[in-house]
Amino acid sequence: MKQADISPPLGATTRTDVLVVGAGLAGLHTATLLARQGHDVILAERRTSLAAAVRTTGIFVRKTLDDFPLPAEHLGPAIRRVVLYPPSRRRPVDLVSPRDEYRVGDMAPLYTAAAEAARAAGVRTALGTRYAGRQGGTFHLAGRDGPTTVRARFVVGADGARSTVARDLGLDRNHHLLIGAEEVFALPGSDEPPTFHCVLDPALAPGYLAWVVNDGRHAHVGVAGYADRFPDGLRRALARFGATAPGLAGVDRPASVERRGGPIPVGGMLRRISCPDGLLVGDAAGAVSPLTAGGLDPCLRLSEQAAGVLDDALRAGSPDPLSAYDGAALRARFRGRLTLRRGLAHVRTPAAATAAFALLRTPFGRAAAGRILFGDRSFPEPAPQ
Repeated sequence: MKQADISPPLGATTRTDVLVVGAGLAGLHTATLLARQGHDVILAERRTSLAAAVRTTGIFVRKTLDDFPLPAEHLGPAIRRVVLYPPSRRRPVDLVSPRDEYRVGDMAPLYTAAAEAARAAGVRTALGTRYAGRQGGTFHLAGRDGPTTVRARFVVGADGARSTVARDLGLDRNHHLLIGAEEVFALPGSDEPPTFHCVLDPALAPGYLAWVVNDGRHAHVGVAGYADRFPDGLRRALARFGATAPGLAGVDRPASVERRGGPIPVGGMLRRISCPDGLLVGDAAGAVSPLTAGGLDPCLRLSEQAAGVLDDALRAGSPDPLSAYDGAALRARFRGRLTLRRGLAHVRTPAAATAAFALLRTPFGRAAAGRILFGDRSFPEPAPQ
């Protein structure tokens, strides 16, 4: 992000309607929506550049692409094909949708574009600024220009899977986490159609999967699983997988690649995600699919719900509307995927994965996989009050 896109320093003390902590997509979207509704918003982010230290793979599903105006110039080619592999990599299940199902975002320019939209809406953005905690009715930031004390009517925790804001507000925190790592590099071109390759092997990716996304422009090669179950560590697992990853035959890996990684909450929506002082969005709220670990669609949709209840509360001059922001009600919509998550977590050996994979080769298994990968469901709307 250019220096000109950063708001003036906040000063030693300041007041605001809403303090948003964290400038991922969830924080940026929430802040922008609130500013467009006429509220004063401060957005604090510890990174000095939003184009640095990207964590997400950046896979956007069809429903997100249909419902949100993402800049097409920052999205890769459409993906219709998903290939699922057992541990042996033999006899994979090849699924092709008649519709464009996925596009992978070029996340650095996407973040920069979202930050510019926030700035244009009037959000006061403080990069290189760390959230330093709450003391009574004030929130404290530590930035490049010194400490700032913020008196905010509400605070939004968009500060990731291990949210400090959640702790300070006494809200629920994520306890079921995967860790993931990924390498991203440009491709010279590919003869095969854009494809999402997924390898189910608990010896390589315990409790989750290893993947290659090859959309013809970029390759994303990654591994994720439960931290305490990697036999020789996440980095070695990624290196081992990268040496034989499917979908990259004939591709020369460059010496320099972009590396991403971080925790992924997969315990489902947290139950208590709001209180009279504020609320949580994105990973901080557990808004990630328990099964697929996809979080970009939930982060945008939950951010819209969050901005709506905060707007109501600010206009009413009362925190009462925040009671409608109910994680327990949303969590109930994910019972099926939570059950599947528990099942996947218990597949601990390649032999068990191979046996389970046999079901995917049946008509029922293929249909179930197609429904999960190509289904029309998205993050649920709150129930009518």
